[in-house]
Amino acid sequence: QVQLVESGGGLVQAGGSLRLSCAASGRTFSTNAMGWFRQAPGKEREFVAAINWSGDSTSYTDAVKGRFTISRDNAKNSVYLQMNSLKPEDTALYYCAGSKLYSGIQYFTSNYAFWGQGTQVTVSS
Repeated sequence: QVQLVESGGGLVQAGGSLRLSCAASGRTFSTNAMGWFRQAPGKEREFVAAINWSGDSTSYTDAVKGRFTISRDNAKNSVYLQMNSLKPEDTALYYCAGSKLYSGIQYFTSNYAFWGQGTQVTVSS
């Protein structure tokens, strides 16, 4: 059974930092794209960041460019999201996602077959 388990969320003041981690088990993702999405109350799940299979290509939504960094460690079957200069509008449930079919960066939820349960990030003003 494939599992993605996120950790590292919490409550932080505006301007602060958090590092999210996602540990995968049940299959290796070393040849697959991975990503982070978020969903705020009353809103649809949205793309945040993605990374290709090798980690040498990344992409971000405009709202987080320059503040967030996605990375991966294939030896640990894990992906990370370093979040700096957090803003109240970053408050959401953050999900880790793993692709089953694609090695390159993917932007759409439909291109990810595996999802974690989410970790809450709350940024106070």
